[in-house]
Amino acid sequence: MSGPSGVGKGTVIERLLERQPEVIKSVSCTTREPRPGEADGRDYSFVTADEFARMVAAGEFLEYARVHQDLWYGTPRGAVEQALASGTDITLEIDFQGARSVREKLGRRAALVFVAPPSWDELKRRLAERSTESEDATAKRLASARREFEHIGMFEYVVVNDDLETAVDELEGILTAERCRLERADWERLQSELLEES
Repeated sequence: MSGPSGVGKGTVIERLLERQPEVIKSVSCTTREPRPGEADGRDYSFVTADEFARMVAAGEFLEYARVHQDLWYGTPRGAVEQALASGTDITLEIDFQGARSVREKLGRRAALVFVAPPSWDELKRRLAERSTESEDATAKRLASARREFEHIGMFEYVVVNDDLETAVDELEGILTAERCRLERADWERLQSELLEES
């Protein structure tokens, strides 16, 4: 899932996980400081720039990107590979650059969903209400949001987060559709069984 900062991706994901407890959440690494209420290892793995660089050099990320001009975010490879190997659905909260990298590495095993605000003014209001950052940091996030909007076309799905429950309903619908997609299903086994029985 991608979308601009302040659009509510984290909230939508958390609500989805409450409804679908078999789905797991990938915990991204970041070089930014924790916000009030965030816990290391639950919301993000908060690392120094030097530790992040070491992880990049060691090939520990499925994807990583510099975001908001001075912060780094990355998805640890191990948890995603383990989930895929076990057939478990896993959510990644990443920017469009990360989504592009994941698509290149995982192909159609990844479903790309863009979470959009109902309007630009609503996004600005949400960022202002957050009030955990300076005006300069908020301006950087709005500039990043404009870049994110330019890449909406690379996603398969768009969910407008105007009403939380509706957004989660739509995301559940996407999850159901993806689980039923022929290339994900064990179609060869099903086909064989049906042909034998017919």
